[in-house]
Amino acid sequence: MKGRLMRFIRTLPIKWKLMLGASLLIFLLFTSYNFAQYLVLKQWMLEKEKSQIQVNMMQLQDYFQEKLTTANDIQVNESQLYIEKMIGRNQFVRILDKEGKPIVTVASHFGVGWIEPRTVNVPELYDTTHKQDHILIHRSPLVTDKFVGTIELGSNLETFDHFSETLLWVMVVGGVLAVFISAISGLAISRQFMRPIRALASTIRSVKEKGLSERVTDVQNGDELSSLAKLFNDLMNQLETSFLQQKQFVEDASHELRTPITIVEGHLSLLHRWGKSDPAVLDESLEASLQEVRRLKKLVQELLTLTKVEANRLSENSTPLQLAPLIQETLKRFEALNPEFQFVSNTENIHDVMLVMNPLHVEQILMIILDNAVKYSLETKRIDIHAILLKQEVQIIIEDHGIGIPEADLPFVFDRFYRVDKARNHEIAGTGLGLAIAKQLVMNVHGKLTITSIETQGTRVELTLPIYQV
Repeated sequence: MKGRLMRFIRTLPIKWKLMLGASLLIFLLFTSYNFAQYLVLKQWMLEKEKSQIQVNMMQLQDYFQEKLTTANDIQVNESQLYIEKMIGRNQFVRILDKEGKPIVTVASHFGVGWIEPRTVNVPELYDTTHKQDHILIHRSPLVTDKFVGTIELGSNLETFDHFSETLLWVMVVGGVLAVFISAISGLAISRQFMRPIRALASTIRSVKEKGLSERVTDVQNGDELSSLAKLFNDLMNQLETSFLQQKQFVEDASHELRTPITIVEGHLSLLHRWGKSDPAVLDESLEASLQEVRRLKKLVQELLTLTKVEANRLSENSTPLQLAPLIQETLKRFEALNPEFQFVSNTENIHDVMLVMNPLHVEQILMIILDNAVKYSLETKRIDIHAILLKQEVQIIIEDHGIGIPEADLPFVFDRFYRVDKARNHEIAGTGLGLAIAKQLVMNVHGKLTITSIETQGTRVELTLPIYQV
C-alpha cells in the first residue's frame, strides 16, 4: 500500500506535488499550533476553575469557623441559607460530621449522589467524571472549638467542557478551511511557478519540430526559472551559431576542396588524351597538378590546425618568454623572403615584457598578419610594426599601406574561408583560414585581435596579449 502511494505521488505533475506539499505543511503547522493552543487554554481554564473553587472553600471555612460552634438545628438552618446564597449554578456543598454523616447538603443543578461522602484530614482537590459529567471536587477538614468534620465542595464543569468542545470545533473547522485555502493558493502559485517551465518545455518541443531558431519568450521575472530560461536561450544561440558555422564550414570546405580536385582532374584528363605524346603538355599539366596538390595539402593542414585551435588542444608554453626578440626574429625572416619590402619596427618599449604562450603560436600569429600585409600591399611596400605596453597587456600594432578592406567586409574577415573578392585574385587570397586561426590562438590566451581598415589606404591590425607578471 505504501509502495503504491509513493509510486502514485512520483507520477503526479509537479504543480500537484507542490500543492499537496504546501497543503500538508500548512495542515501540520496549523494542527500542531492549534493542538498546543487548545491544551494550553484548556489547562488555563481548568486552573481558573480550581482557583475559584479554592476561594469558595476559604469563604466557607471562614464562615463556619465563626458560626458553627455546635451542630444544633438553628445553626444548621442558618448555614444552609448562607450556602444557598453563596453557591452558583452547577455547584454542590456538603458538611459532614466526624463520622461522615451529612449535616448540611445544598446543591444547585448538581446530583447529590454524584459524590460519595468522605471525611479527610488534609485538603484535597481533584477532577473526576460521573457518567458524562466532568466534576471538580474540593474537600477540606473543618475544625472548631465544638465541631470536627469535613466540607465537601463540588462543581460541575459543564460550562468548561462546553467551551472546550466549542473551541476544539472552531479550531478543527479553521484547520480544514486553512488547508482548503492553502490548497487553492498552492495550486494557483504552482501554476504561476510552472509557467516558465511550460514555456521552456514548449520551446524544446518547437526546437525538435521547427529547428534551432525557437526561443523561450517572457523571461523577465528575475527569478531562478527566468535565469534558466535565459540560459536556455543563450545555449540555443550558441548551438544555432555553431550549427550555422558548421554548415557554412562544410559548404566552404567542399567548395575549396572541389576547386583543386577539379583542376587536377582536368589536367589528368588532358594528359590522358594528348599528354602522353606531347612533352610540353605533359610538363605543364604535371606542374599545374603539383601546384594544386600542394595547395590542397596546405588547405588540409590549415583545416586540421584550425580544428585543434578551436578545440583548444594545442598546448601553451608554461615558461615565460621574451616577446621583443621573437618579433625581431620573425621580421628578419620576412625581410629575407620579401627584400623589396621595408619593415619599420619599434619594440623598445617592450624589451622586458614576458609572455606565457607557446612561441610557435606567437610566431604563427605574426606570420599570418605579416603575410596578409605583404600580399595586399601592391604599391607602397612598407610595413610598420610597433609595440605599446599597457597596464597588464602588451599591444602589437601592424600597419600596411595596401589596398585595404571594404567596410562592409570588416565584420567577416575572421570567418573561415572568407576572402574579400574585390581586387584580390585566387592566387593572392590563399585559403581564407589564416585570420580565423590567428583569432582563435589569441582568444585561447584571453587576448584580443582587432582589424580596422580604410579601402585604398591600408589596414591596421592590433594584437593585444596578457603579459606575464611575477
